[in-house]
Amino acid sequence: MADAAMRLTSLAEELLGGPLPMRVRAWDGSESGPAGAPTLVVRHRRALRRFLWRPGELGLARAWVAGDIDIEGDLYKALDLLSGVVWERGDAPRGGVLRAARDPRLRSAAAALLKEGGTLPPPPPPPEEVRRRSGPLHTKTRDRQAISHHYDVGNDFYELVLGPSMVYSCAYWGEKETAGLADAQRAKLDLVCRKLALREGGRLLDVGCGWGSMALHAAREYGAQVVGVTLSTEQAAYARKRIAEEGLADRIEIRVQDYRDVRDGPYDAISSIGMAEHVGQVRYREYADRLFTLLKPGGRLLNHQIARRPEKDEAAYHVDEFIDRYVFPDGELAPLGRTVGALEDAGFEVRDVEAIREHYARTLRAWVANLEGGWDEAVRLTSPGRARVWRLYMAASALSFERNRIGVNQILAVKTPDTGASGMPLRSRTWAE
Repeated sequence: MADAAMRLTSLAEELLGGPLPMRVRAWDGSESGPAGAPTLVVRHRRALRRFLWRPGELGLARAWVAGDIDIEGDLYKALDLLSGVVWERGDAPRGGVLRAARDPRLRSAAAALLKEGGTLPPPPPPPEEVRRRSGPLHTKTRDRQAISHHYDVGNDFYELVLGPSMVYSCAYWGEKETAGLADAQRAKLDLVCRKLALREGGRLLDVGCGWGSMALHAAREYGAQVVGVTLSTEQAAYARKRIAEEGLADRIEIRVQDYRDVRDGPYDAISSIGMAEHVGQVRYREYADRLFTLLKPGGRLLNHQIARRPEKDEAAYHVDEFIDRYVFPDGELAPLGRTVGALEDAGFEVRDVEAIREHYARTLRAWVANLEGGWDEAVRLTSPGRARVWRLYMAASALSFERNRIGVNQILAVKTPDTGASGMPLRSRTWAE
């Protein structure tokens, strides 16, 4: 293909219905587009087949994960530019292809590109992609498989990305720019403990305990007796090792267990940090009911959860294809109001909601920096495709938090007894003083 970049740019602009705000470099070395802009590098003609067979986000994602396309320059700026012409326009790419099918000129150009892109059959998806699942959503077996896909990719890889804190949720940053990621994660764990009013000997259930960081902080700093549950065998093994090394095995028990199977309540407090996104809408009331049952009267729940913006037509909401296929299979986000409503329907009294979305954007940028700084090691520990998945998902997520497309909230709720004595101080936010 002579001057492939110019032809790619021209067709992209026809399909998108507007100018492509990026420079393009094609496999033949040709370039097109505004100088100084981030460059979309199309390394292989196979990328055309991926996109033409699967227009929209999934086709682009497959090309990215496979290494058929790349970005040179500022990744965040490139994704921000692309979001305006692809992701925020809903069916724009698919609509563009439909326009091409009706327009003889566009149809001819698309057919020529497809022919030059290779044979007609679509390329197989990258091996990092989760195949279509069958059966009902959020059964215990299917949830266990989904969790394994995301978390059981090697603790060494997570150490590289997350840093020594091994906390895989939004950190809590102070006003000082000098604070590092480890300090911000420690501040988040301490904030949760203070909101839950943990005390010496109090029983804490940590739902979705990850690599044990919350359990360790609660036991070490507040003297709590902690049970942590996770569906990831690799997380559990790592957490148990850390606990043994700190001499806290008498205070912390880590189980590979579904929260629905916990039967040894009541607990004084429950923390659920970055776990409820995996529960799913069809199970959320069951989740809220189960946690309510596991708390003693007066016990507190801290639910730390990512939220999406409400849709004008909630029936039109669909799970992001890239996230579902490559990152969090079966994960679902709900608007904040729906989560609060479900907790209240279960019997909880919601006492405080703190929105901390800007904190998550900063956290994600720190994780991306860790990944990029240790790129060769990350590839060695997993695969080139897996490392590319993480770089794209974390950078795109950082922008989504910054642009208020998604948020994250800490919801503090109480199992208030019939007497009405919630046990909360008159000034609820004493933990912030």
